[in-house]
Amino acid sequence: MPAGFAGHVFAAPALLAQALTHRSAGSPHNERLEFLGDALLNQFIAEALYRHWPKADEGALTRARAELVRESALAGIARTLDIGARLVLGPGEMKTGGHRRDSILADAVEALIAAIYLDAGFEACRTAVLPWFAPLIAALPPPNKVGKDAKTRLQEWLQGRQHPLPVYALLAEGGEDHARVFKVRCILATPALHTEGEGGSRRAAEQQAAEAALQIIES
Repeated sequence: MPAGFAGHVFAAPALLAQALTHRSAGSPHNERLEFLGDALLNQFIAEALYRHWPKADEGALTRARAELVRESALAGIARTLDIGARLVLGPGEMKTGGHRRDSILADAVEALIAAIYLDAGFEACRTAVLPWFAPLIAALPPPNKVGKDAKTRLQEWLQGRQHPLPVYALLAEGGEDHARVFKVRCILATPALHTEGEGGSRRAAEQQAAEAALQIIES
């Protein structure tokens, strides 16, 4: 019976099942699919960026592709697709929250891409996959800023206007050892505002808070 998931109806549901099976759960698992999916994803994103930025140079395109296919970006897509809830994991990974781990989620996205390709071919795969990345591509900074993290871009924006640099304050830290959660506030003196961010590390939370500040001051 066909199985629908992530914008594609699988004629061969076994491919979907394999894509969502971590090696800790036994064979067949998704490692070989990850290899193929990684190559397909890089081609899809390269083509999408080439069309999105017709005047950008190779360096900007390369940095943007790296941003879009990095582990945290793929893990975010996995969470949007609710892949974690469908992962098949071994007992050890289940106990340590493997269905929430960025590396496992990102690998599953790549495996899913390969599974769609093997099930329906190149064009059907590209048609299913590119909409997952459309919001990320639309949200990219200008080509001359891509690849710079939010804290760096915020600092440059403030320095360019001779404003004081931001201050980051840790508001909260909690969660279990394998799933720590940090909450941070970014405080600007000029313009006067503060934003908050949350992440699995203090640095990730600071980056999120800085990104929120940038969205306000650049809007």
